[in-house]
Amino acid sequence: MSETPAAANFIKNIITEDVANGKNSGNVITRFPPEPNGYLHLGHVKSICLNFGMAETFNGYCNLRFDDTNPEKEDAEYMDAIKQDVKWLGFTWKDAHHASDYFPQLLDFAYQLIDKGLAYVDSQDGETIREQRGTLTEPGINSPYRERSVTENREIFDAMVAGDYDDGAHVLRAKIDMTSPNINLRDPVIYRIRHHAHFHAGDQWKVYPMYDYTHCLSDMIEGITHSLCTLEFENNRPLYDWVLDALETPCHPQQIEFSRLNLEYTVLSKRRLIQLVQEGHVDGWDDPRMPTIVGMRRRGITPRALREFCRSIGISKSDGTVAMSHFESIIRDDLNQHATRRMAVLQPLKVTITTLDPSYEQTLSLPNHPQNPNLGTREVPFGNTLYIEQDDYSDEPPRKWKRLAQGQAVRLRGSYVITCDEVIRDDQGKVIELKCSHDPDTLGKNPEGYKPNGVIHWVSAAHALDAEIRQYGLLFNQANPMAAEHFIDTLNTDSLETLHSAKVEPAAREEVGTVYQFERQGYYAIDPDSDTSHLVFNRTVALRDSWK
Repeated sequence: MSETPAAANFIKNIITEDVANGKNSGNVITRFPPEPNGYLHLGHVKSICLNFGMAETFNGYCNLRFDDTNPEKEDAEYMDAIKQDVKWLGFTWKDAHHASDYFPQLLDFAYQLIDKGLAYVDSQDGETIREQRGTLTEPGINSPYRERSVTENREIFDAMVAGDYDDGAHVLRAKIDMTSPNINLRDPVIYRIRHHAHFHAGDQWKVYPMYDYTHCLSDMIEGITHSLCTLEFENNRPLYDWVLDALETPCHPQQIEFSRLNLEYTVLSKRRLIQLVQEGHVDGWDDPRMPTIVGMRRRGITPRALREFCRSIGISKSDGTVAMSHFESIIRDDLNQHATRRMAVLQPLKVTITTLDPSYEQTLSLPNHPQNPNLGTREVPFGNTLYIEQDDYSDEPPRKWKRLAQGQAVRLRGSYVITCDEVIRDDQGKVIELKCSHDPDTLGKNPEGYKPNGVIHWVSAAHALDAEIRQYGLLFNQANPMAAEHFIDTLNTDSLETLHSAKVEPAAREEVGTVYQFERQGYYAIDPDSDTSHLVFNRTVALRDSWK
């Protein structure tokens, strides 16, 4: 997608210099390497746009690779969803790989490290190994098994591979430096025993490689030139390089870190998102309040807007938090240009035009978009009984009131000017109907000297479709939920308001996912819960910036 790469950024500058110097023969090969243990979220969108965007900018290619090294948490459901999400965003990978496809090669590399005296089998339990790693201020302690012979390490590792030991009985560790100031280099575990079938590789494996060991070798096997990842992997880079150098691999990809995406009022941690789903705080991964790609798609956010958002925030090494107002403004600007207009009444109030016969019907032609005639027009039925918003009438209108009040006139969008003559109330005094008269000379125009109070939207009562409106707001009521002792405590209990009695014009029924601007209301997407007799709309974003 040519519009995706941002203006010059430090990664683009690095790659530009590499290409100019003939590094990697001038080739640029990147990869997007998600773990299939959950659904992708907004933070992944930034990485997707960067990896695919850089490859396209430099006429290279990007692979999709599933880093599937943990059989207990990964699933084909997540893998399929990831593929769908990347395609929906508008990107195409050259090859799709699995780290598990490389298990035979990774195992061979492990034996090479053992033979070089650079890996050993540790028979201590996991808690002891963690305690012996030391702290940021204290060095680690050598394992009592660190000096096992190559022969003994091979024999035990053979038995681990064959499945002769229970989970946790042994691990294979890289033999680096237990006094290193970088804890990642203090003899990290590179293989552990897991008697668990793998969703892609089957049940043949009894040992599984760790992520840090697998990732660099997978990059090398695929010939990746630039391994782009977020800053939390910066301290892992020395291990990335150590593995490749120790094995004297034929190529050595360059790991480059960039800042991860942080957005106000949002949690972008897969672990936290899983918690929200599993504990029932949201209605699944595709809940429109979730920052997952499936959730944002269901809410009506377009891939075009997400790519523009990532372009707008750029790429840097500095951590920061993006304002929610900026994110919403990108979505709003995108939909303002492309969403067709419809009329919807969310809180209906009946209006009867007494100067029109009850059998009167007329079809009006209204534009689908006020600034884009290429989007055409639609037919909107009109009769003597309408619905308008309850808020568009006031018993005691404030100064400069631009809507209906008794004795005041207002224009119906694309139709006549009407005047409120009588107000009907129920036994509790609530307004339940307005009796109005219309001016037949005002259809779609204002006669000379005629100044109606304002313009309001409406729907024909005889033709309106029933609709459920889901007014989604912020999932959290604190800008930085993770700053709280328990992020769950910052959940916004008012993040969803459901309106069950809304009315929409007949033309507001298209395929699921269609996004409209409901005039004077906001942007709304047709939800998959809709059926032929019951439409459901999700609010994508409000019509105006409320943050100001």
